Amino acid sequence: MIIADSVVENGKRHWGRFLRTPANANPVDEYTGVRRAFERFRTKEWAGFTLTHREFFSSMIIQDAKYLVSSDWYLFDAASGQLFQHAASKPAGSVSLPTNIMASRIVFEAKGYRISYTFGPKTAVVEIAIAASDNAPKVEGRLELDVEHAAPPLVVSAKLPKGSMYTNKIIFPASGTLRVGEREYVFDPSVDFAILDEHKSHLPYRTSWTWGTFALPVAGEYAGANFAVRPQLPDQQEESCIWTPQAAEPLADISFSPSSSDPMAEWKIKSADGRLDVVFTPLGRKGVNQQLVLAEVRYFQMFGTYRGRLRGESETWEFDGVHGVCEEMKMRS
Repeated sequence: MIIADSVVENGKRHWGRFLRTPANANPVDEYTGVRRAFERFRTKEWAGFTLTHREFFSSMIIQDAKYLVSSDWYLFDAASGQLFQHAASKPAGSVSLPTNIMASRIVFEAKGYRISYTFGPKTAVVEIAIAASDNAPKVEGRLELDVEHAAPPLVVSAKLPKGSMYTNKIIFPASGTLRVGEREYVFDPSVDFAILDEHKSHLPYRTSWTWGTFALPVAGEYAGANFAVRPQLPDQQEESCIWTPQAAEPLADISFSPSSSDPMAEWKIKSADGRLDVVFTPLGRKGVNQQLVLAEVRYFQMFGTYRGRLRGESETWEFDGVHGVCEEMKMRS
């Protein structure tokens, strides 16, 4: 386990799992001159949240692909079955994501669309103000995330085939309100969470991944999991873990097995050691299919429920109906 304040120190990058989120997570610091500019342009960056709430499924993201900055938000109401989506984009360079997210303010603002994250030592605030569109209602919200009682972070720096990855993932208890049209949702920090997903990754021209996450309350604290499969070098850490109240315990060798070719089929997801053994039941999905001359994106994220078992180092949890997401990306860019 790495204990360091920076991903790169003295021109040398750390590879592996970090005990805590580093204060400087700029992976291009190991380069200078023209190479630094190239690596910076090839580094895809994003910061988003998966919201785990009793009544809905939702996520949001601010992402810098270097040739374009974009943001999107969605919410699926579990009772009504309604899916609402908003998105916006801006020119390259209009938003810069920080190297120290835990002491930062990130704002994406376009006409009728504003999402911001403000991180402080005790509280992180997520604010949303999106005007109504032809397809989705007005959205307003302010969430306060409890930094002091957050889960231990999952922080991984890893070499990839023809690339590299840095990710920082944290579960935060969430309080506050979110209003979508006339419907108001109230967050209870004992059962509702926001899961941060920060990435700064130099992805190869062709890349793919399958990923999922969820969290559940356990006796005033929480457990959960983050799990992924992507092209990987055999000696590098994977971005998977079981969250316990004490640690983000390393997890590896994940398999995702859809039960059929039906887009809404259940998925069996497990680790080779059996510590993660769950079934994901989709309730809906959203996707992006874009094909350009030099770039292509085929992506979908499903939202639904998990049932099964997590086995931590000192405790096992069995559960059913836990809200979470699962996604697949195939990309060239």
